[in-house]
Amino acid sequence: MVVMTTATRYAEFAAGEARGVSPAYERLAAAVAGDDDLMALLDRLPEAKRQPNLLFGVVRWLGGPVEEPTAFRAYALANWPAIEPAMRTRATQTNEAGRCAVLLPVLAALPQPLALLEVGASAGLNLYPDRYAYRYGDQVVGSGAPLLDCAATGVTPPAALPEVVWRAGLDLNPLDVTDPADVAWLDALIWPEHQHRRDRLRAAARVAAADPPLLVRGDLVDDLPALAAQAPAGATLVVFHTSVLYQVPTPQREAFVALARDLPGHWISLESPDVLGLRDLPAPPGPGFHNVLTLDGTPLAYARGHGQAMTWFALTS
Repeated sequence: MVVMTTATRYAEFAAGEARGVSPAYERLAAAVAGDDDLMALLDRLPEAKRQPNLLFGVVRWLGGPVEEPTAFRAYALANWPAIEPAMRTRATQTNEAGRCAVLLPVLAALPQPLALLEVGASAGLNLYPDRYAYRYGDQVVGSGAPLLDCAATGVTPPAALPEVVWRAGLDLNPLDVTDPADVAWLDALIWPEHQHRRDRLRAAARVAAADPPLLVRGDLVDDLPALAAQAPAGATLVVFHTSVLYQVPTPQREAFVALARDLPGHWISLESPDVLGLRDLPAPPGPGFHNVLTLDGTPLAYARGHGQAMTWFALTS
C-alpha cells in the first residue's frame, strides 16, 4: 500500500480540487506543499488531521489570512500553538447543501415517501432535499431558497421533489444551526471566493432551524442500526453520505459499507472513487476533482465537489 505524504496531499489538492475553483486555496496549498517548516508541523498531527481544508478552515476561523501565501505562512508559524489544538479537535464538517442537487435525481426515483438518514450529517443541511429549489440549466424544480444550481449532463432532472416524512443525522460532533459559533465554523470551511456558498449556507440554515432534524451524536458503525430502526414503517429508508468516508479509517469504513448494504432500504454515496475502491469507471468528464454518485454500490455519475455539476454515465436515470 502506497502512503501519500503530506506534501503530496497538498500538491494534489492544489492541482486537483482547488484549481479552477479557488485560486486562493490553489496558491496556499501549492506553497504549503513546498514548505519544510509547515510540513514538519503538520506531520506532528494524526494523519486524518493534516487535510488542507482543515488547516485553511482553522486559520480562517481564527481570523488569519488565507489569500496570500507569504502572509498565511507567517500567521501559521506565529500562531501554531492555537492552530494545532484546533486542528486536533475540529473536523472538516463542510455542510454543502449544493450536493442535494446531485442526490435529487436518485431520491426522486426511489419509492416514496422517504426516511432520510445521513451519516456524517454535520448540521443536517443535506437532510432537506424536499425543501430546496433546484435549477438544472433551463429547468427549475421546486421553489424558495436556497436555489441550487447544477449543470446536469446525461440525466433528466426530476419533475417533482421527493416526499420526506422523516429525517435524521448521525455525526461524531453534530452542529446546531441555531448556535452562532457552529455557524461560524461552517462559514470558515467555505472557500474564500465562494460568497454564493455563504449565502446558500445561511438560506439552508434558516430552513433547518425552522424544522430541526433529529441529530444524534454517535459512530457510523456502532450507532447506525439503532437510529435506522427509528425510521417510520411504510417509508423507504435511505442511508446516505457526501464526502465523509475519506475521514474514516479503512477498517471502520469497510465495516460501515457492509452494514449499509445490509440495512433495509437503499444506500446512496457521494464520495471520491478511491474511497470505496471503485474500479472500471469511465473517464471523468474533465480535469479537476470529481466525486462518484452510487446507489447501493452501483456507480451512476460523476459530480463536482460542491454539487455544481454532474455527469451521468449509468445506463438508466
